[in-house]
Amino acid sequence: MGDATNQLFYPKGLFVDDDQTVVIADWGNHRIMQWKNGDTTNGQVVAGGNDEGNGLHQLDRPTDVLIDKETDSLIICDRDNQRVVRWSRRSDITQGEILIDNIQCWGLAMDEQRYLYVSDTEKDDVRRYQLGEKNGTFIAGGNGQGDGLNQLNVPTYLFVDRDHSVYVSDNENHRVMKWTKGAKEGIVVAGGQGEGYDLTQLYCPSGIFVDTLGRLYVADQVNHRVMRWTQGGKKKQGTVIVGENGEGARANQFSNPYGLSFDRHGNLYIADCYNNRVQQFSIE
Repeated sequence: MGDATNQLFYPKGLFVDDDQTVVIADWGNHRIMQWKNGDTTNGQVVAGGNDEGNGLHQLDRPTDVLIDKETDSLIICDRDNQRVVRWSRRSDITQGEILIDNIQCWGLAMDEQRYLYVSDTEKDDVRRYQLGEKNGTFIAGGNGQGDGLNQLNVPTYLFVDRDHSVYVSDNENHRVMKWTKGAKEGIVVAGGQGEGYDLTQLYCPSGIFVDTLGRLYVADQVNHRVMRWTQGGKKKQGTVIVGENGEGARANQFSNPYGLSFDRHGNLYIADCYNNRVQQFSIE
């Protein structure tokens, strides 16, 4: 770990653009790093990196980031500042602007209509925002902390599919929930059998991604593995895709994987948090 441009310090969320540019919420360095395809040695600081603080030129332990192509900007969950900020990717811009404040945000997602979805670990809900509005609309949870189908317990990372169904890593319930558009309660699509290492279980799930075939990928954080769950099948269990080798720093191991994403060529990217690195895998 370190704060040089070829180092990370507990990376959390990440986002991969169409051109395989990867942006990473470099949590412990209070900055967002960008690695372009072909950058093997050094990344570039594209937001924050001015020590921790709540100035508009600073971040404090960011947990997630995405690229808004329309405005060529980054949208960042600036967690310990309890705000969501937007930061232009133009090189002459050295500070962000606050989009939403007073929110214990953790994860972000955006649909193709540019609605922003934000999880709130204090209110145990997910809300959808039109860019520029402060209040948002309830999408998931919001019925107090619990393990009912209409409740969440520390929702972290999010994914929105083309039908505007929202997938939520329901971290402390050790499950992934799917809330279809307008639903009053969610469906358990992975885990939900208590914490554990069995193929039917998850242990503090983090990053999630759903591919075009509807298969769900989950960073199963405390189990140090990535799982794939097929929806709608009779089997209520997942398959381990990578990391069935215990905690460690070898190429086929993780130490608390957090963020997870794919590029359009089907390569899997994982923020391997406690190993202070991002791993890329080719998944068949």
